Amino acid sequence: QVQLVESGGGLVQAGGSLRLSCAASGSISSLNAMGWYRQAPGKQRELVAGFSSGASTYYANFVMGRFTISKDNAKFTLYLQMNSLKPEDTAVYYCNYRGRLWGGPDFDSWGQGTQVTVSA
Repeated sequence: QVQLVESGGGLVQAGGSLRLSCAASGSISSLNAMGWYRQAPGKQRELVAGFSSGASTYYANFVMGRFTISKDNAKFTLYLQMNSLKPEDTAVYYCNYRGRLWGGPDFDSWGQGTQVTVSA
């Protein structure tokens, strides 16, 4: 299986920045999609940003122009640079990878989440 571990969350004042990382371990043969999601208390998990197969990126409207997603293909590592943070960005942020294992089945893995708290 594939294990994902997020890091980089924390407490920051409004207007500040954080950089999240998602590191993967496991026998990944290929990746079809990589993405960041978030879930605030009492709300459903929502897509923040992601890569589809290849290098096409997509962003939720509420982070457009403030967040930037990037990746290191060699390390299967995903990043999310978050600038101009707002209190409404407060949530647990999760990374998600979908792809195929070496000699094995497709996989769909989630990290355990990292808390981002933005104070007013």
